[in-house]
Amino acid sequence: MNGRGQDFSEFMKDEGLYEEAHELAAKKIIAAQLKQEMDNQHLTKTAVAKKMHTTRSAVDNALNPEFNTSIETLDRFACALGKQLSLTIR
Repeated sequence: MNGRGQDFSEFMKDEGLYEEAHELAAKKIIAAQLKQEMDNQHLTKTAVAKKMHTTRSAVDNALNPEFNTSIETLDRFACALGKQLSLTIR
């Protein structure tokens, strides 16, 4: 680390932490959006699990950004809420 003139993102990249932090942040955003939509629709985790034809613990895992949830599961979760998962590459 050179200290001067280095922004936090550059520091994170230099330390090998950027990609992991970026991935976790994205997962937290998706989990928060799913939870917010559940709240908007007054749905419990059990109700969402039933719509997804899965277990409540699978819904818990999907809402946990530190759990390695597949894109397929997140898509099924969004569909259970009447929504569509959209990923963008920039």
